[in-house]
Amino acid sequence: MKFWAPLAVLAMSIAFGQKITIESDTSADFSRYKTFRMMEGQLNAKGPTLNNELVRKKIEDEIRKRLVEKGLKEVSDQPDLNARFNFSAPRRNEVNTYPAGRLGAATRREKVQYTDGTLVIDLRDTSRRALVFHSIAVQSVDDPAKLLDRLDDMVKKSIEKYPAKKK
Repeated sequence: MKFWAPLAVLAMSIAFGQKITIESDTSADFSRYKTFRMMEGQLNAKGPTLNNELVRKKIEDEIRKRLVEKGLKEVSDQPDLNARFNFSAPRRNEVNTYPAGRLGAATRREKVQYTDGTLVIDLRDTSRRALVFHSIAVQSVDDPAKLLDRLDDMVKKSIEKYPAKKK
């Protein structure tokens, strides 16, 4: 039983660990931004599950939805902000070691594979050509296909922090 407890904790952290990091231009006046244009995002996932046009459309549509909820309007000409994303999902390996054998004198090694899905969303001021809002959402899962179900939550948690609060 003692052997499985660390594995259970690791599995839960891999399945549910989501981290959101936000950076913003403190000199930007976010109240003047009323419109945005969705630029083509980049997908950098190795597997076909996460690297296709449907995934790109899903992320773009979710970003649009969340920015509109924040009071911005999507336009095709002369936007205040350009919105762009980058999504990557590298497969990672981690080796865990545990005491094993009689009296714990030996070592047991377990290889755990997981995928880190990283979604970066940038909002750029078109008049100044400057980055004003930058979010990074990282979600770790044991199966890359599970990232598809979490993409909307990654976008939602990133955009809910817009506009950035002045410190």
